[in-house]
Formats: sequence, C-alpha cells, structure tokens
Amino acid sequence: MIQDQKSKKGAVTGLLFIAIVLLLVVLLENLSAILPAGSVPAVLMPTSQLFTVLKKGAVYSLVAVSMNLLNGFTGLFSLGQAGFMLLGAYTYAILTVPVSAKDTVYYLYGGSAVNFSLPDLFGGVDTPAGLILGVLLAILLGGCVAALFAYLIGLPVLRLKSDYLAIATLGFAEIIRAIFQWQPLGPVTNGANMITQIPTFNNFNITDANGTVILRLSTFFPFLIAIICIVVIVMLINSSYGRAFKAIREDEIAAEAMGINLAKHKMLSFCISSFFAGVGGALFAMFVNNAQAKVYTSTMTYEILLIVVIGGIGSISGSCLATFLYVACAEWWLRFLDSATTFASPTAPNRIAFMVIFAVVVIGGSALLIHRERRGSNQVWKQTLVGLVAILLLGWLAWFAATGELTLPLLRTGFRMVAFSIIIMVVVLFFRQGMLGDKEFSDILFARRRNAGKEATK
Repeated sequence: MIQDQKSKKGAVTGLLFIAIVLLLVVLLENLSAILPAGSVPAVLMPTSQLFTVLKKGAVYSLVAVSMNLLNGFTGLFSLGQAGFMLLGAYTYAILTVPVSAKDTVYYLYGGSAVNFSLPDLFGGVDTPAGLILGVLLAILLGGCVAALFAYLIGLPVLRLKSDYLAIATLGFAEIIRAIFQWQPLGPVTNGANMITQIPTFNNFNITDANGTVILRLSTFFPFLIAIICIVVIVMLINSSYGRAFKAIREDEIAAEAMGINLAKHKMLSFCISSFFAGVGGALFAMFVNNAQAKVYTSTMTYEILLIVVIGGIGSISGSCLATFLYVACAEWWLRFLDSATTFASPTAPNRIAFMVIFAVVVIGGSALLIHRERRGSNQVWKQTLVGLVAILLLGWLAWFAATGELTLPLLRTGFRMVAFSIIIMVVVLFFRQGMLGDKEFSDILFARRRNAGKEATK
C-alpha cells in the first residue's frame, strides 16, 4: 500500500513537472509576441541560439535515453545508434517529400521511385490533418524501420558480448551509411545528395490567413514527442521487462537461472532502443531540414555515448540533463572561443569576467589534480609540476591584468572544440560515475525529504 502511494505520488509529480516544462517552452518561444515592445530588455529576450539548443537538446535527449536503455540498463555495449538514426531520418524524409517536389528533389534520377507522400494522403502539410497525421505516421514508421533492421542485425550480433558487440554494431552503422549513398539506390535515397523540402518543426507554427505566425510551436513539438517517448521508456524500465533487463546487466548467468530468457530480452531491448533511435533520427531530420547520409557518422554515436557517460550510465534524468549541457556548450556557450578577442580597456566587463573565470579554472583545476595525486600514487614530482604550471598561468594572468591592451592567444576557428575536449576529459577523470550516477532526480529529492524527516523526529 505504501509503495503504491509512493508510485502514484511520483507519477503525479512527474506529470506536473512535464506540464510545467511544456508550458514554459511555449511561453518562452512566444515571449516576444506576448509582451509589449520594450517591456523586457533586449539582453533578456530569448535568442535563436537558445531555441537551437532546446530543439537539438530535445532530439538528442531522446536518442541518449534510448542508448542508455541498451547500454546502461541492459548492459549491452552497442555503437550503432547513428545507423538507426539514419534509418529513421531517411524513412521520414522519403515518406514526407511532397509529390509536387519529388522531381525537384530527385532531379538527378528523373524523379522518385516512391510516388506518394504521407502528408499528401491526408490533405497536405497545409492542412492540420495532413501535417499532424502524415508527420506522426512517418515518424512512427521511421522508428519501425529502425526496429526491423535491429531485429535482423540482432539475430547474429547479439550472440557477441562486450567490445565485439560494439565493433559489430559500429560496422553495421558504417555499412548502412555507405549503402544509402549507393548510386543505384538514388531513386529512393537520392544517393549522396540530401533529401530536402520535408516538413520541419516550423510547420507546426500556427499562422493566420495572411501567413503571419500567431502561435509558435516549433520548439514545443520536439519537446512533446521526446517527452512522450522518454515516459514510455521510463514505464518500460519500471515494468517486469525493465527488471529483467537490469538482471541481465548485473549477471547473465544468475538471470538465466531465475528463468529469464536471455535471447528474448536482449533482442527486445535492442529493438526498443533502436525504435526510439529511429524516432530521434526522424526528429533530427526535421531539425536540420534535410536527410543526408554523410551526417550520421560514428562521431554522432560517440557524442551520444559521451552524453550518456557524463549524465550517468543507468540514469534517465542524468542523460537528459547532460544532453542540454552538452548541446549548450557545443552550440552556444563556447562559440566565443572560435574568434580572436582583444581587450582594449583594463576595466572592460568582458576583460574582468575573463580574468575571474580563468583564475577560478586554473586554481580549481590544479587543486583537483593535486588532490587526485594525493589520494592515488602521491608522487611529489607530479604535484610539483601541476603547481608550477598553475603558477605560470597565474603569472601570465597578472601580466595580462597589468597591460593596457592584449589579444588573447589561441582563440581561432576550431579552438572551441579543443577547450570542450579538455572539459570532457576533466569530467571523465574526476566524475567517472557521471553527474547522477545511476540515480534519478526523484531518488535524490525523496532521499533529502527522508533525511529531513528523520532529523525532524530526533
């Protein structure tokens, strides 16, 4: 009875949180239209970069959670996520290109071999039925195609374990990418060219008769689809199938001894994970407004895997949080590192902010490294080297503070990724369990409440 009450309370809390998130997304996207002109300072108004982060973060969070279902909860190390995303993206794009645009999109092949469009079957993207039913059906079919290929690939591949499974699934993703760029398949996949003119997130903005947008829902739509899919995954994890997945992860021999069919549950986890990766691929095609095979490389899979590791293997909340932090850093917060910066005034706010952040990073980083060495090998020469490097950097900062004008070194195109890689290395070295480990936000919240209750009863 107590457990049922906790489950109901957790479900109500989760639904309330989801409703608040969706409402905030809609309000944020329509803030400029809701508030009178000049009522909010320009610096506080949402920017296009923010909405790029939100849209891509919603898509990547779904793919990361689907990968976590397989890698974190079932213990199967797969690296084929980009391949399944490609299948979902191409299925969606092929089925949603308007019939009137097929000759233009497939101009190198004299038109498309697929002579219909799902939105057109329901009245076209300009009608609510055509847009909603056609797009949703195409997204679902993208997931189903990915799941079908996962079943076929899983028959021989799931007999492998650990690194061998990772290599096999990675090879599958690369083979799929090469096949979809094969010229004889051009009438279907458009070869190495991108498939364009597909319905995107912007099509869900509500307009009046003159074409003026009266309600923006381009960010709300990917959030809604991603949240629904993640809720389904959470329900699966908390079901008897989810407990079977966790048992396989902990000990396959013991799980089989308890009556769990290993082959069946591994295949089930693999297909479900691939289905949601395919849905994520369809959403990604909507985000970038096209489908092109060369985008879905192994680098994309490594990005998703990195998000899962940073968030915590076995944590749905951690994967979602890590996704938005990763995308924000890559697409927004660290962009300034790609262009040269010169501070001409000693009192410029940007100059002072840089000095403070640089000093905190140097002092904090060196303290972490020295603390790690003391807990580990405790080699004095390593601690001394770290201290000397920190002193040199702080000395450069002092000289920088004393000069009247200075151009920051190293800042140029591509340096953003160098700094981002360093940040990731620090996270992996010092936070190996990820931000949340295998816990969820609800676990941390309820644990604090229980501790507060125990303190109050003392």
